[in-house]
Amino acid sequence: MYVCICRAVTERQVIAAAERGALRLSELRDELGVPGDCGRCARCARAILLEVRERRAVAQDAIVAAG
Repeated sequence: MYVCICRAVTERQVIAAAERGALRLSELRDELGVPGDCGRCARCARAILLEVRERRAVAQDAIVAAG
């Protein structure tokens, strides 16, 4: 799915950037150009970032609990 039509950025690209460590929209802008031109993609990109962060937190909690 395209997150940003203006820059042809897909959901997979945003997820990959988040998995590499992007935590903020400003970091996505630096890496992928999102949100850029019209900014309509910002809400979707932010939701993806939050989802990846939550998955990381759950995985980290599982590691700690297994500890």
